[in-house]
Amino acid sequence: MSIELTVTAKGQITLRQAVLDHLGIAPGDRVSVSLRPDGRAELRPLRAKPEVIASRGVLKRPGRRPVSIEEMQAAIEEGAAGDDA
Repeated sequence: MSIELTVTAKGQITLRQAVLDHLGIAPGDRVSVSLRPDGRAELRPLRAKPEVIASRGVLKRPGRRPVSIEEMQAAIEEGAAGDDA
C-alpha cells in the first residue's frame, strides 16, 4: 500500500489517519524517524515506557509451580559459585 503526502511550505507533512492507525499512533504520541543510507526514512512509533503488563504470563509453564524470589536468588548464587570453580 502506498500513500502520497504533500509537503507544506514550512517543510511539514500531515500523516493520514490510515498511516496513524497502521502505526498505532494517537494524538500526542511521539515518533522516531531513522534516516537510511539509501535515501529512505523509517518512521516508527516511539513508546515512552514499555507496557510491563503485556509480558505477564510469558514465562508460565503448564504443570510447573511458580518459583519464589528466594528460590531465584539461591539459583543465581549457586550459578555464580559454579563460575569461580
